Amino acid sequence: MKPSGRILLVTGKLAEPLVRKYGEGCDVFVTPVSVAAFLTPEMIVRYLKKAGIKSEDYDLILIPGLVRGSAGLIEDEIGIPTFKGPRNAMDIPQTLKALSEGFKLSKELPADELFSFDALKRVEDIRNKAKNRRYIENALKKPWNVLIGNLPAGRDFPARILGEVVDAPRLGVEKTVEKALYYLREGADIIDVGMVAGETNLDFIELIPEIRERLRGEGLEVPISFDSLNTAEIERALDYADLFLSVDEGNLEELVTEKPVVLIPTNQKKGFFPISPVERVEFLENLKGRARDLGYKTIIPDLILEHVPHLARSITAFQLYRERNPDDVLLAGVGNVVELYDADSVGMNALLAGIAKELSINLLLTTETSAKARGSVRELRRAIDINLFEMPKDLGFNLLFLKEKRAADWQFEPAKKIIKAEEKPVKLEPVYFRVWVEGGKIWVNAHQGAEAVLTIVGDEPNAIIDTILERFEISPRHAFYLGRELERAKTALKLRRSYVQEVELFPDFYIKD
Repeated sequence: MKPSGRILLVTGKLAEPLVRKYGEGCDVFVTPVSVAAFLTPEMIVRYLKKAGIKSEDYDLILIPGLVRGSAGLIEDEIGIPTFKGPRNAMDIPQTLKALSEGFKLSKELPADELFSFDALKRVEDIRNKAKNRRYIENALKKPWNVLIGNLPAGRDFPARILGEVVDAPRLGVEKTVEKALYYLREGADIIDVGMVAGETNLDFIELIPEIRERLRGEGLEVPISFDSLNTAEIERALDYADLFLSVDEGNLEELVTEKPVVLIPTNQKKGFFPISPVERVEFLENLKGRARDLGYKTIIPDLILEHVPHLARSITAFQLYRERNPDDVLLAGVGNVVELYDADSVGMNALLAGIAKELSINLLLTTETSAKARGSVRELRRAIDINLFEMPKDLGFNLLFLKEKRAADWQFEPAKKIIKAEEKPVKLEPVYFRVWVEGGKIWVNAHQGAEAVLTIVGDEPNAIIDTILERFEISPRHAFYLGRELERAKTALKLRRSYVQEVELFPDFYIKD
């Protein structure tokens, strides 16, 4: 889309080809500075004045998003409205399109950062609407919405996430609360207390009120669901929890309650589970009818999402059930799929959340038991936010962590003289360093001999290396090595991976050309 008005794009010499390519329809002003990020508003004013740019020449000036300082200085001096464009030239078309649609840019923040803020604000607006008391009261009058504790759920609300604290009795109250707080910070809406399969832990159930009070003490009034196949445990928990997983044919008659229950198409006592989608749906529909006759008030069906190689048939069961029962609130356990597949969880959670949106599955149960499932709650939360929009693309925020939305288009001309890099022998120094990550921080021990003489802890590699260089004399090669390891440690923290010094973070998966 061609931008309206006369727009001048300011850039440095190296980025000129890209800015001209992506800024089609605009004039480009190339400053004598090689790298645009080195420009300042004062420098841009000086170059524009020297070139004779006047207020009547353009309707708008866009400066690189990486320029430090406010674009307001340029506007004051030149008399042309001036704003920060994107940090990457490839985002110029999106910026120009946004401008033509009335999007307001900033004099302080890069345009691409604003797109993210804008998208997340729209997400927050949608969520705030669903928190409005009158909206909730009206929504709960409809059959496709339910109340779980104090939390409304269903078709008129964003999908809710249940974060399961697996084997809670073995963790105890302290660790259960710690895990619950972590899930809630990551974006969970309901804390699911998972009991230990094959055991009976009635004493721990009596501690659920304490867990709830501990969460309230943190200002968190959230529903607690109870996850057990043990009838005695569920009976004991009926007074303490807000939602119960999982009621089936085997314990249906023993657990009648007005509180919400998740109904599954099994008979655990007899080891029965219908395999075909049609049989599963019909079995669950009959079970739901019997539950209503017994006096259950709020029934949430779960067709059971199976892991590969049975994922397709279980999704088929969900789809068939949804077609036949359009008003039911549904739950699906997505954590089972992620945990039992040796693949990165990000894309799997995104796809499962998309399927849930399409089938109007309103509650998603997950956990983070294994290392490969770490971050699943946050990934699901972001995926649900993305799915609040009609098309989960070009929103300003995404679930791209390891891969990128667009390939960088930076290319430079090599110098006339090109030499091949050669590694030289390294002379060992009297001081050496051991790097590790713990508690969201990077830790470094400085050793002289076998003894650690100093420990440095921080968040940023630059701060740590500066601190090291202030206190120890090391060679440039040693400093380069430390910088590389510190950046690797920081990447591990961001991606929630383990870090081991001098060990590659990622497997050599792709074959080099």
